[in-house]
Amino acid sequence: MTSGTKPASGRQPTIAVVGGSITGPVTALLLLQAGFDDVTVFEAAPASAPLGGGLIGLEHPALDVLDRLGIDQREFVTHDSEAIVEMSIRDRRPAETIRRTYPGRNTTWTLLHQALTRRLPARVLQTGMKVTALTERAGQPVLRFRDGHTAAADLVVFADGRSSTGRRLLDSERTLRYAGYVAHRGIADITPPAGLRDFLRLQPCPGVQFNLAPVPGGCDWTFYLDCTSGEYTRRFGADPTRRVFALPRHVSPAARAHVDTHADLLLPAEHAALVRATSTRMAVPVLDITPPNRMVWPVGAGHAVLLGDALAPVRPHTARGANNGIEQAAGLAAALTQHRKYAADLPAALHGWQRRHLPAAVAALHRGPVIGHRLGLGTHQPTP
Repeated sequence: MTSGTKPASGRQPTIAVVGGSITGPVTALLLLQAGFDDVTVFEAAPASAPLGGGLIGLEHPALDVLDRLGIDQREFVTHDSEAIVEMSIRDRRPAETIRRTYPGRNTTWTLLHQALTRRLPARVLQTGMKVTALTERAGQPVLRFRDGHTAAADLVVFADGRSSTGRRLLDSERTLRYAGYVAHRGIADITPPAGLRDFLRLQPCPGVQFNLAPVPGGCDWTFYLDCTSGEYTRRFGADPTRRVFALPRHVSPAARAHVDTHADLLLPAEHAALVRATSTRMAVPVLDITPPNRMVWPVGAGHAVLLGDALAPVRPHTARGANNGIEQAAGLAAALTQHRKYAADLPAALHGWQRRHLPAAVAALHRGPVIGHRLGLGTHQPTP
């Protein structure tokens, strides 16, 4: 398949999807559903690696994509509340409550990932495949892996997350920068506070936010606290732009004590007790990146694209990370389907997809620092 030409009669394009978290499997399932039969998902983590993650908010467009894949919401949404309860806290007591309606549903990374990967045919998902390079051979993109293997493809879709190898290879000038605060996370395997059914957001003072929501087997909490780069390195063992997700084994006693102390000082007693009772904890440094100006790159006669967090990792306050990835994946599948079924010009289809989805990704990147600044969190000021 050459750039600007029609696909050869009866020949399917070979598509390599890099990344097996959420956006990658969604992309692969959409392509398989659309009739593409040469799709492979390459995931860097080995099959034996422990996997898990926290709360994800999915808006209606993303939910509709999952619905069209035949994934019933009841499979990954266990609490169907649409409410966000925002509560101001003064002297560790509720002071003012505002109730809002979220245009979507909450799930967890674990539930959604399981729902997606159980639908991927065994031949499609290859684990333990860490990409190290993207080259060209006879006009075709070629992925190189850490174990020495290579894989040729007509299209390479990088959906490999915040520390994306694809972004480093295709758009190396855009590097992550630390925003000056951390989302401390935990899933408490205890009974949630009485009556907890909605997403609860506590705001004790500027520079602090605490979110809480029910999940299967307990409740998920996120505690946003300011933290210098040096403090993060001491508490979690590496610079925040290198350790973009601190697993439980990286959480030091000092990090745990830091969170517990602030919970006791700032949160209502029942919420502070819940934090203290959480044994398994994680942490996510909040990061920014220069907005992208493209999503598509030619590689020989083929193409490579970035989408989801690989393209534009957004601050969690925007609730757009998973939504951007799923919506971009659906748009990409539509563009590729027009090429396969009706011989639409592939470069034009890909650039049309870019023109439709790039502005939303850029807008979410700009919105994150604005929200952080309003909450008094972090060090980076809003981008004009």
